[in-house]
Order: sequence, then C-alpha cells, then structure tokens
Amino acid sequence: MRGSDEQAGYLFSYISAEARVPADHPLRPLRAVVDGALRRLSPRFEKLYVRFGRPSIAPEKLLRALLLQVLYTIRSERQLVEQLQYNLLFQWFVGLSLDDAVWDATTFSKNRDRLLNGDIATAFFDEVLAEAGAHGLLSQEHFTVDGTLLEAWASQKSFRPRDEDGPDSSAGGNPDVNFRGTPRRNDTHQSTTDPDARLAKKGVGREAKLSYAGHVLMENRHGFVVDTMLTPADGYGEIDAALVMLERLPDRPGITVGGDKAYDRARFVDECRHMGITPHVAQKSSQSAIDARTTRHAGYAVSQVQRKRVEEIFGWMKTTGLLRKLRHRSGRLVAWIFTFTAAAYNLVRLRNLMAAAA
Repeated sequence: MRGSDEQAGYLFSYISAEARVPADHPLRPLRAVVDGALRRLSPRFEKLYVRFGRPSIAPEKLLRALLLQVLYTIRSERQLVEQLQYNLLFQWFVGLSLDDAVWDATTFSKNRDRLLNGDIATAFFDEVLAEAGAHGLLSQEHFTVDGTLLEAWASQKSFRPRDEDGPDSSAGGNPDVNFRGTPRRNDTHQSTTDPDARLAKKGVGREAKLSYAGHVLMENRHGFVVDTMLTPADGYGEIDAALVMLERLPDRPGITVGGDKAYDRARFVDECRHMGITPHVAQKSSQSAIDARTTRHAGYAVSQVQRKRVEEIFGWMKTTGLLRKLRHRSGRLVAWIFTFTAAAYNLVRLRNLMAAAA
C-alpha cells in the first residue's frame, strides 16, 4: 500500500548522529586520528585560555571544523557554518549534538589570534606526522624539497608606490587604474591590501601576480610532508627555505634530498654536502653543480623518479585545500593556513595507507 506523506514535526529522536554515520565512512578513521592528536594537545590548549569568564567554543571543535573546510573544499567560513547547521555528518565530525547551537562565522576570526599565538597548526602537524611515524610509514633517509607560488588575496590595483598617499576616495571602491608601461617592482611598490605579498611570476613570459612562496619537505617512502615553510615570493627564498628545513631534520648525515633544476646551484649543493646530505637534484643542461660523484649511483635515478611526487602535494593543496587563491591576508596567517593544510593532506594520506594495509 502507498505510504503516508505526513510531515509532522518530531520533538524527540532516539537515534544519535553516531548511529547515522556509516561504519565504513572515510571520515571515521580520520576522526580517530584527529581526536588522538587533539587529546595530546589539550595541555597546550589550556595555556591559551584564562581560567575565569564565560566558556568559549572549544578549540578542538574549531579545528575539526577547519579540517572539514579543507577536506570538503568549502570556500568560506560562512559557508562552513551554514553546512554545520544542517549537515549531520559535519555535526558528528565536529562533535556537536543535534541540540547544540552552531556558532557564528565570526567565531573563527575572534579565535584566530589565539590559535596563531599558540602555534597550533605546527603542533597539530607534528602530532599527525608522529602518528604516521608510529605506523612505520616515514622514511628517515630519502627526502624531496620543492616550492610553489600561492596567489595572494589582493588585486593588481592594490600594488601601489610605497610613497603614494593612497587611492582617490572620490573614485569609489573600485577606481580605474592604468599601470601599463609603468615599471612596478617589489622594492618600490607594495600592496595596500596585503603588504606581505610580493609580485612574482612562474616563468618568462608569464603573468606576474601578487603571491607568497610555499615550500615543503617530503619523505620519499610514502609521500608525507615532513616540514613546511612560507617565504615572500621574491625569487630568493627557495634555496634558503630548503636549507632551513633540511637543518631541522634530526639526523642529517647519510640522507639524500631530491629537487628540480632550480636547486642545481653551487650554494645549495655545497651546503648540503657540508651538512652530510647527498643532493640528488636534477641537473641543468649546462654549468651543473652535480657531477658523476652523485649521478653514477643507482639511488640518484630513484630520487629523480620519487621527487616528482611532491607535485601531488601541491596539486591537492591548491585544488582540494583551496590554496590556489588564498583566502587570508598577512604572511603570518597564510603560513598558519599552509601548515594546517599540509597536516590535512597528511591525514588523508595516512587514512589511505592504513586502509590499504588493513
């Protein structure tokens, strides 16, 4: 017989959100790893809050919500809060019951400084990486370094001479600016929207955009990000960032580091060898700093294959992780977001590898 289309409102429900989420849902193993990492960070959270006053939104809930934003490519925090209002799966992952009120989107802005000052992104990144290490998934010997440009949330019109008073307010919020034929350089100009952004381009003949430079250090066994760094996109930070990340490795002698031709420079090669690291970077067609002492070994050819996997990291972070066009301003905040997105990538990588081993 035909069922009834009666739409009565229900005051009570005897089924929890936990029961609604399938046992094999891909978010379940992620939630287990995230909860373990946040429990270990609980003492760190305690230091960020005073012991009096009105209780705030739990930082664990805020971080789980920000993870959902990265994992599900939700463009803005307002859209994220809207999803939390009616998406049962999101409510379960964050830790909200059906009766809990969802906070306002401005809550993220009000709590962002606290998370920034506590360097929570780096701490969370380290906890996720430690979980991968506990499963024996990290290489301690072979690494790859690379960098990419991240387009800043600032328009070309905001890139103005440093000594200029500012835009003409009489022209409205979007005035006409004709900068064709006008030399514009980072040492003479600065963005009024995001002063930390720098004008940069990916290659000869390409369009120059206001950008940041994001750098990662990848281990070659399973492609986890083991370190991140953000620098101004001035064309000089790639080598410096790579050397800083390599210096932070606990056991440097005997390891190898791969890279593209941009790292085939005498300074980088010499610094690596001084640290006891073998540079397995791609050779330039002429005046290469890499010689037969390195290329004759079979491991060099393996590194040349494995190093290309670092592009998968940047591809995921720019498409799924929403870093193709940044949503935040200032180098300090962009660095936080970059590290947090790398942690999300490691979570997905860890989930997939654990599922394959099961």
